[in-house]
Amino acid sequence: MRLDLLLYRLRLARTRGLAQAKTLTGHIRVNGNRVRRASHAVSPGDMLTLPHVNGVLVCEVLHLPERRGPAAEARCCYRVLDPDAQSDLAERPDTDCRGPEIP
Repeated sequence: MRLDLLLYRLRLARTRGLAQAKTLTGHIRVNGNRVRRASHAVSPGDMLTLPHVNGVLVCEVLHLPERRGPAAEARCCYRVLDPDAQSDLAERPDTDCRGPEIP
């Protein structure tokens, strides 16, 4: 899938034209390589690094969306690798998904 279409369908850009413009600036990286073409092919498993409202967004594409659906549907297509929006070099905090222990 084209990078600009992916950004539009994942709701990381409001319009496809804005997604193309964002790509042409050269601030987007796919798997660590700078991309300056809106037609760059993206597939599941690729890592995207792009400027976002609160800083830099680093995410992994889980699967390609078939349409621009609701935001909840779009969020299921990618996984944010840096949830605190720091940098891609920041360490993840140790969290336990099991919840508090009950004696």
